[in-house]
Amino acid sequence: MPLQPILASLRHHKLTATLLTLQVAITLAIVCNVVYMIASRVERISVSTGLAEDELSTVPSRNIDKVGNPDAQLVVDLAALRAIPGVRAAVAVSYSMPLNRNEWSQGICPDKQALDRAIQRNSLEGSGCVEPSVYDGTLGLIDTWGLDLVEGRGFTPDDYPAHGKPVVAIITRALAQRLYPGQRALGQSMYDGDRFIRVVGIVKRLVRPDLRADGSNDESMLLPQPPDSGGALYVLRSAPQDRQRVLAQASAALMRVNPQRLIKPERLRTYSEIRASYFQRDTTMIGLLIASALGLLFVTALGIAGLANFWVQQRTRTIGIRRAIGATRADIRCYFQAENFLIVSAGVLLGVLLAVGLNLLLMSRYELPRLPLWYLPVGALALWALGQLSVLAPALRASRVPPVVATRSV
Repeated sequence: MPLQPILASLRHHKLTATLLTLQVAITLAIVCNVVYMIASRVERISVSTGLAEDELSTVPSRNIDKVGNPDAQLVVDLAALRAIPGVRAAVAVSYSMPLNRNEWSQGICPDKQALDRAIQRNSLEGSGCVEPSVYDGTLGLIDTWGLDLVEGRGFTPDDYPAHGKPVVAIITRALAQRLYPGQRALGQSMYDGDRFIRVVGIVKRLVRPDLRADGSNDESMLLPQPPDSGGALYVLRSAPQDRQRVLAQASAALMRVNPQRLIKPERLRTYSEIRASYFQRDTTMIGLLIASALGLLFVTALGIAGLANFWVQQRTRTIGIRRAIGATRADIRCYFQAENFLIVSAGVLLGVLLAVGLNLLLMSRYELPRLPLWYLPVGALALWALGQLSVLAPALRASRVPPVVATRSV
């Protein structure tokens, strides 16, 4: 189809064509960045913790009075919890779990020489030392949490020291690769400044209580030590459908064992609820971003369709004349689609520049990562498709204008 008649028509409607071009450009710039932000948030909330998430429930217990023998109290508490029908396993931990924001971390080095380098530099950066998250708990932690042990063994009763600090640990695969790149970490002895800690096992994955943006979310370690005498977080593993019942019975069982404790009903949660609470702001933001992107696309589609309908009404007699001199219905439909394609293409070219500029602004103000370039052609294709779909109904209506319209007086 010759472009000259289309360009001549657009020159007579400069303002409306310019406004539609700007609308398409702004839509492309915003939607590309919004979709990237949505993808980033979805990737964040989809992180795997390494736990058997659908089978875990948590009961936080805080002692009111100081317990004379906290280890004996834990044994009695765990026996009562394991006696609940449906409970497959139970452990007590020191309140830290993945995604519950109770972070406990410490510096750890592959050897004493790495620690010396960190001290000289006054920083862990470039020394070989790292700062993993630390979890601890009673015997059976690996099985209760459902961790995937890929090398070595779990903790045994002999690993729990009667006095002092533990000297063995289980670490994640990510931490093993960070501490001992290109080496086998199992059997190595890490150094924390006052003792060597031997690696006896490696789990596939275990994320931090609070996610970070530095790529260290999988760097965690487990120590064989029970919670202190102040209280504990009891973690129970059961079938997913039994979790609410288990929580109610667990609270009652613990209070029967020792009424001198504080268990807040609102703190009894399944792990699914802990995860949902951690990502609540992200899921809310995803909903808002999706709504804003769809709303902007709808307004753009409405603008394209409305303008096309207006032009069809204005050009009814012109369309009739073209039909009278031999133009087919397909010719009329293609004319409006080609006209829309030119306007959207101009908007796409301007929108690409705006999208890059907006991303640079977001990078400088909100630390958003750089927008991948492949988002731009995908966004352009989406706008072209949206434009063609939006103009299709007016174009079909224009193609049905009969040639007899050309004989009517203006």
